[in-house]
Amino acid sequence: MSDITEPNSESMPDADDNLAITSDALNSEAAAAKKEELRLAMKAFRKKLKLMKLDDESRLGRGPMSGGGRSGVVAITPPNQFSREVWEELVEQGKLRRAGRGIYELLDL
Repeated sequence: MSDITEPNSESMPDADDNLAITSDALNSEAAAAKKEELRLAMKAFRKKLKLMKLDDESRLGRGPMSGGGRSGVVAITPPNQFSREVWEELVEQGKLRRAGRGIYELLDL
């Protein structure tokens, strides 16, 4: 009798199973990266909108005795560090609305 045992075919994963697992892992990593990019894009959009509103409210054309004024800024050109596809995806998700000519408006949820 031989002490050498034959490998059990059930215990050894076949190449197709490894490829499927790798493909699923890559898809989930890509989805996570895209989700993170969308989150960062929204954060950058909100920050730029806030700064534009503050800049508009602090302008010098208001009367010195007035209580100031509310900003009329409701839509902006999105930050250019993200591609147009990112902004269109956010529109499809219902987080932004196109205001025309490359300008987007934040939807109040």
